[in-house]
Amino acid sequence: MTISKDKTQELVGSYGKSSDDTGATETQIAIFTERIRNLTEHLKSSKKDKSAQRGLTLLVSKRARLLKYLKRNSL
Repeated sequence: MTISKDKTQELVGSYGKSSDDTGATETQIAIFTERIRNLTEHLKSSKKDKSAQRGLTLLVSKRARLLKYLKRNSL
């Protein structure tokens, strides 16, 4: 499941260093977290959606790698 452009802009504004900083690690983690929440809600009603389950697993893995990177490189 995707998130709206408005929600993405809100997350970028909250976590990014500027209003168009979508590449910051914190911003990417926030966007992945929102997508994970949306997929989790979708899977509560569609338990047999295997492609959504795979997508959720991939997103959780990406977020975990970014969190590990952030922990390693934060000051």
